[in-house]
Amino acid sequence: MADQYDLIVLGSGPGGYVAAIRAAQLGLKTAIVERELLGGICLNWGCIPTKALLRSAEIFHYMQHAKDYGLAADNIRADLDAVVKRSRGVAKQLNQGIGHLMKKNKIAVHMGDGVLKGAGKLEVTGDKGAETLTAKHIIVATGARARDLPFAKADGKRIWTYRHAMVPPEMPTKLLVIGSGAIGIEFASFYNDMGAEVTVVEMLDRVVPVEDADVSAFLEKALRKQGMTIMTGAGVESIDVSGSGVKARIKGKDGKVVEGDFSHVIVAVGIAPNTENIGLEALGIKAERGIIAIDDYGRTNVKGVWAIGDCTPGPWLAHKASHEGVTAAEAIAQELGNKDVHPHGMDRNNIPGCTYCHPQIASVGMTEAKAKEAGYTVKAGTFPFIGNGKAIALGEAEGFIKTVFDAKTGELLGAHMIGAEVTELIQGYVVGKTLETTEAELMGTVFPHPTLSEMMHESVLAAYGRALHI
Repeated sequence: MADQYDLIVLGSGPGGYVAAIRAAQLGLKTAIVERELLGGICLNWGCIPTKALLRSAEIFHYMQHAKDYGLAADNIRADLDAVVKRSRGVAKQLNQGIGHLMKKNKIAVHMGDGVLKGAGKLEVTGDKGAETLTAKHIIVATGARARDLPFAKADGKRIWTYRHAMVPPEMPTKLLVIGSGAIGIEFASFYNDMGAEVTVVEMLDRVVPVEDADVSAFLEKALRKQGMTIMTGAGVESIDVSGSGVKARIKGKDGKVVEGDFSHVIVAVGIAPNTENIGLEALGIKAERGIIAIDDYGRTNVKGVWAIGDCTPGPWLAHKASHEGVTAAEAIAQELGNKDVHPHGMDRNNIPGCTYCHPQIASVGMTEAKAKEAGYTVKAGTFPFIGNGKAIALGEAEGFIKTVFDAKTGELLGAHMIGAEVTELIQGYVVGKTLETTEAELMGTVFPHPTLSEMMHESVLAAYGRALHI
């Protein structure tokens, strides 16, 4: 007889396992199905281990600049194998932690490939053969994978995806990074700090193109200063791989094609959803290019089937997936009769984005250009790190914080930052947007001194011509 549940979650990434935990907290009999590793890509091969790598690169960078802090450090070198080993250890520790959370919350774990087999049915094929699970509701949380270039298929030797770049067989000497989104720029930053000669090629007219134009311009200048070659408005036309390296033909913004020799290539041109061969078509679940259509609570067009995370419309971020997981679990509990939960639909304007390159980038809401395109009359204020005492004391005086307001109502439309620790600072503005704050509340808030967060206050003041320290 099939195992019966209130909810089955297909995929145990940051969306799936969080959805399962929240459902269990609400008293639902819950199962989770995972084909590889608990925690999914983010925990095992994405967000967490990459931050461990970047932390090692950051420490290495500081050691190389010890004299800037009145310190001496001689014979500094990086041990790539040890850096990677530490990163994998961090991922393993957290993977084991997810297993503990499943047991703690009495969530049944079924390891294997899951396929939807009809209303409320999921077939799981694993080491023990095939088994059929049934549930009143199913959440699809199968995530996504790196997208290949047709002429540059990843081989793990010379052409890498992010996954290969996390466990490199050797240290690149000359690295070509195709794509300047968060993944591309983070690995470019890591390998540059570790000593590789890095070239970044971006087909659009600026790096990190989803960010505010001022942030893109500042980052490009910073990366060039660090020694990187940045090519925007450019495209890689072909790649020839040999035993000793890679020859790439790159068409620049001027239309001229140049050839370059590299030891390795990282392809970071986006993601493809993992929605093939899981039974979507048989159930008639609507999807476009594999991305499952959902409402603000995660419902698909088929009753009882939900979807969250990277297999649904973006932004494709772990914290967005987790939030969607909680929302979907609460909406399911509500449908099953729980009158004490009151889920709220996802507001995508309040989802922060963070890029952990050097310098860091963080943002939430509309860029200044997007706000103007949407018809707002805006007031924008910028405050530089050089005007902040804590930033100067840290030796991190490069960067700025920018805020964008509706000139008519004072509504905070967006915030954009580049510089040290901005990935930690951004949440202040996220809370503000969620609470629908205006410039008046932010101006009237007392910020502690000396902190980097004071720049957030000054940026708001600057939007209204009241900045105190510039």
